[in-house]
Amino acid sequence: MRHWIETGLGAAALLLAALSPAQAQRKPAVAPPTCAGQDMVGEIIGRDADTRRRVETAAVATANAKSIFWRVEKPGVEPSHLFGTIHLTDDRVNALPAAVTAALDAARTVALEIDDLSPAKIGAAIGRARGLLMFQDGRTLDAMLTPDELSIALTAMENAGIPREALGAFRPWFVTMSLAIPECERKRAAGGLKPLDQRLGDRARERKIPVVGLETIEDQLQALAATPEADQLSLLKAGLRTHHRLADHIETLVQRYLARDLGVIWPIQEELWRQHGAPQSAADAFRRELLTKRNVKMRDAALPHLAKGRAFIAVGALHLPGDDGLVALLRGAGFTVTAAE
Repeated sequence: MRHWIETGLGAAALLLAALSPAQAQRKPAVAPPTCAGQDMVGEIIGRDADTRRRVETAAVATANAKSIFWRVEKPGVEPSHLFGTIHLTDDRVNALPAAVTAALDAARTVALEIDDLSPAKIGAAIGRARGLLMFQDGRTLDAMLTPDELSIALTAMENAGIPREALGAFRPWFVTMSLAIPECERKRAAGGLKPLDQRLGDRARERKIPVVGLETIEDQLQALAATPEADQLSLLKAGLRTHHRLADHIETLVQRYLARDLGVIWPIQEELWRQHGAPQSAADAFRRELLTKRNVKMRDAALPHLAKGRAFIAVGALHLPGDDGLVALLRGAGFTVTAAE
């Protein structure tokens, strides 16, 4: 479920790459599957009048939520662009508007959340951050779950290629991220298809455009682990209760993204958590660590490239909207930022 909250949060792409290393540069022997699901927004907001009011009020109040492509300008500097991505191989997502492709091809520098998601880089980073992924004090995750929750988690982890007996060693956030990757998406990645961010990087490299990262793999692992453990566990438990609807969660994300309706995504996720037992404090902690704090760091990392002009900044789409999003932060840094679609 966390896969679609943040719209990759590159960590979802990171986990997808880590758990599907066979994707490396090979063409599928058979046609890749087409993933399918149902849009859940009507179902969720139709639950009751209070839910509809909360979602609609929050969506309307979310600034800069109606575009995924922005022009970033400052006098005396060539214009740059900011693009919101979604970390999926979905063909609908990867059918880029002509204006986005033109801006990418004309860029002096392309900045992604992470510039290198090769298995070697991921493996090395995970090795250095082992304590962030796994318990080090003798505790086990399976002891924290009910029998029903444990059964779902074991099956899902096994489907992800992780031995069932390894589940107990992992911290809740890692299991949540692993559960956030649908089997269909995993098969597409294993067949050689890449998510949007990686395709942007490949296109830039083919055109000899430098590709840089706004974060490191370790940065993203640390951000995931920074959510308090009790909140990690609450979100995992809520995710396990709706894991059977994962394909629908993904389709909901895709539909909102294609409709440029980003303001609905976070309120809908909060409602799902609320309906399945996670407290508001857990949602707030997740947002603080995975969006608010990282947005500031991304802005700071992007500023030197924006100062040179013709930068193409591509990050998960939910890093863009809101008063704490990159659009607002870049305006606060002296840039004029306007929707370019």
